[in-house]
Amino acid sequence: MTVSARLLDWYDRSHRPMPWRVPPDLIKRGVRPDPYRVWLSEIMLQQTTVATVTDYFVKFTLLWPTVQQLSDALEEDILKAWAGLGYYSRARNLKKCAGQVVHMHGGRFPETAVELQKLPGIGPYTAAAIAAIAFSEPVPVVDGNVERVVSRMRRISTPPALAKRQISSEVARLIPLGRPGDFAQAMMDLGATICTPRNPSCTVCPVSYACGAHLDGNPQAYPVKVLRKAAPRRVGAVFVATNSKGEVLLRKRRNTGLLAGMSEAPTTNWSAQIDGATGPEAAPISADWRRCGSVRHVFTHFELELVVFHAEIDRSPPDGHWWSADHGAEALPTLMKKAISAALA
Repeated sequence: MTVSARLLDWYDRSHRPMPWRVPPDLIKRGVRPDPYRVWLSEIMLQQTTVATVTDYFVKFTLLWPTVQQLSDALEEDILKAWAGLGYYSRARNLKKCAGQVVHMHGGRFPETAVELQKLPGIGPYTAAAIAAIAFSEPVPVVDGNVERVVSRMRRISTPPALAKRQISSEVARLIPLGRPGDFAQAMMDLGATICTPRNPSCTVCPVSYACGAHLDGNPQAYPVKVLRKAAPRRVGAVFVATNSKGEVLLRKRRNTGLLAGMSEAPTTNWSAQIDGATGPEAAPISADWRRCGSVRHVFTHFELELVVFHAEIDRSPPDGHWWSADHGAEALPTLMKKAISAALA
């Protein structure tokens, strides 16, 4: 039995149930995955775990069951539903991509990885995943889990970031003719559940017999790591104002840059490149500001620490609005949720 056959046999028995996934027994009976749901899940899963994505995916597909409905949705509503999932450019690209699929492709996703990459927010990995899973195109699908599996299996001594072509070629050689989508998901499941970064479960791995790192007794030596520079640390302040009703003063961030278009409690002018002021004198409104500790958040390229201030006021600047949880969903990023919780604790 080949490596691919063993892997698929294991996947048939041990695949992870997910709300966007069509189980292998239904695939064998001719049921095809919905490209819209595959696309939506793959965008959500970028830089995010399955456990975190599951509830968001269910919420999105209840609000917007089809690509047409998502295309018709307001970007503000999409951002509100996305709030807390992070990497907000993904949410804005959902709207753009859905619009192109509807208006340029008649509501049908392109069926090849090459054509899918022409859509907003779809890079090489995502295009390959959609093409393989939704359309059975035999293209290599390589995420971090697959990089780890192949690096160990073939004892690749180059860090994955520098060995992408080699790893992709190795995966391409393994793709079975009949089930490329299930094979792609099987490789990802293997890396997520058995061939884990630490303490891989080699004794129950269905393809350990073909794994060079396992046979050498040193699977954790792979993938080879590259030492990374520490991310810069930036500081600033955030000002959480409440009124007599307990509502929080929010404003909308500008439509470009980090957290574009999201809601926030007013903050000082920090960015990935510069620090912001950290004292109460930088507040947008004169008030009796009380320090309430600080919150930290890690972005892609830097870490941010915001000093949190709280005050009660009875007026708001012209660019602000009052909000409470009773008002419904708000496009609040996780950083702001942390800050508001700290201020109101």
